[in-house]
Parts: sequence; C-alpha cells; structure tokens
Amino acid sequence: MQFVDQLITDFDKALRVISGVVSESRPNPARGLADGVMDEAEKRHAAGLMRVNNVGEVCAQALYDAQGRFAQKREIRQAFEHAGIEEEDHLAWTAERLRELGSRTSLLNPLWYAGSYVLGTIAARVGDARNLGFVAETERQVELHLLSHLEKLPAQDNKSRAIVEQMRIDEVEHGQAARDLGAAEMPAPIKGAMKAMSKVMTGVAYYL
Repeated sequence: MQFVDQLITDFDKALRVISGVVSESRPNPARGLADGVMDEAEKRHAAGLMRVNNVGEVCAQALYDAQGRFAQKREIRQAFEHAGIEEEDHLAWTAERLRELGSRTSLLNPLWYAGSYVLGTIAARVGDARNLGFVAETERQVELHLLSHLEKLPAQDNKSRAIVEQMRIDEVEHGQAARDLGAAEMPAPIKGAMKAMSKVMTGVAYYL
C-alpha cells in the first residue's frame, strides 16, 4: 500500500507541475509592481523567455524530486526538499506571469518532466557527491541563463525582471548549498553535454 500511495502522490505532483497548477510559499516578487507598456512583439518576446524559465522550473521539480528521492544521506534529501519548495515558487511565479502576458506554458511539459526525472535518478544513483555536483553545475549554468534573460527582456517589463532576478538569487544559493554539502566537480564532457541539452531545451521552449 505504501508503494501505491507514493505512486499516486508522485503522479498527482507530476500533473500539477506539468499543468502549472502549483502553490507558492513566498509572495510573487512582481506583485504590486506597475506593468510596463509593451507592444505585441515585446509581449511575445517576454512570454517566450518566461516560458523558457517556466520549463526550467518544470525540469527542476522533476530533477530535485528524483535526486532527493534516491540520495543516500538524510541531510542531502532534506536539502533537495528545501530547494524544491523554492523552485516551486519559481514555477508558480513564471506561470502567473505567462498568464498576465496572455500566453501559456510549454506544450511539451510532459516530455521535459519525464526526461528530467530520468536524469535526476541517474545522477542520484552514481552517489551523493556526483549528485550534488550535478546540482552545482546545473545552477551555475542556470544563473548564466537568467543573467542573459535580464539583458534580453524588454526594459519596461518590470514584473518579469523582478521574478527572474529573485530566481537568480535563489539558484545561486542552491548551487552554493550543494557545494557546501560536498559536491564533486563534474567532468568537462558532462558539463558540455548539459550545456548542449539546455540549449536545445531553451530553443524549443521559446516557441512551444
């Protein structure tokens, strides 16, 4: 029965993450900010970037769930759980911003989630040090990605900028937490493969 209960819980979470129906534990940093005036092209561009960020959070939910589930040490499982809650905030904030921009989440969210869960499981199975190393490298690349979005977003899109900046701060903290717990440096070929996979994901998610 415990296995069945866990299966139901996991399936329910996957559905909520994929559909964007999640709750936030912290207030949306964009709430209360004035929405800058943008033309339709700027709105579409902002929505494309925020859809990419939303997909990143869908992937983070699957990764952290799998990595935490199969981590060996209790303190590491707890760290993944804490980070997952903050990543769920990001998921909720980006989904809300997409609705405000008159857009939608990615049509490929089921694929992103499933693929990320498999990657997270593999990372966890090779040991805690490599598991944490995967997190540290992922968050390093995500920070660079978010910095690029702060440059690419329309200057007047105050709401999206506030969300992305808070996400960046959180991702830096998650990466540092992984290093503090004993993250191993990832081999250069793995880093390159992660970067290439991220490039494909961001390119597709901008439109789909």
